[in-house]
Amino acid sequence: MVSTKRGSYAVGRERRERILDVATERFATEGYSQTSLADIARAVGLTTPGLKHYFPTKQHLLLAIADHRFDIAADLAASAQLDDDGLGLFRQMLHITEWFASQPALTELFVFISAEAADPNSPAHALFAQRYEHAVASLADALRAGSEQGRLRADIDHESIARECIAVADGIQLQWVITRGALDMTALIRGHIERLLPAITVSGEPVAL
Repeated sequence: MVSTKRGSYAVGRERRERILDVATERFATEGYSQTSLADIARAVGLTTPGLKHYFPTKQHLLLAIADHRFDIAADLAASAQLDDDGLGLFRQMLHITEWFASQPALTELFVFISAEAADPNSPAHALFAQRYEHAVASLADALRAGSEQGRLRADIDHESIARECIAVADGIQLQWVITRGALDMTALIRGHIERLLPAITVSGEPVAL
């Protein structure tokens, strides 16, 4: 009985991820308004009621895509090994940016959902507020660890720097989407970090990542 339940759970999880992948691609290429739940259901081999078992409405699906993208970024950060020189955090940021650039549909849709999150009455607002606070706290903790290791200055405002890094990353993603991928996101993030490091490292010297 337990084995059967686990098998059903695994199948359900794989199907849910498949739905998210297809919906991400369809919303990005055909437009959110132009894509129906029925379109997505057909693409994944489900009936519309079958799809609604996982996502009752198109908005539920849109929010799940945003949540999924936050999870991916967190998993990438958690799986990357921090370097002994105290700068591994910044290399993680570059690694995550490279992954974002490799997933244009997901990045475009994330920027679209971000605009909705600005509305306090939107369900996206609560999701983004919670996720951003968690991201800021995690990044600030990593910066504090760099200070404790003696590589970063102890007197810097870790939370403000964390917010700045996230704001720059999000702003570059927006410009990347607007220019239809013409910008080199990774190079721009690298440039920002390398300009930031002399101001927050103990040595104050330029650092090439």
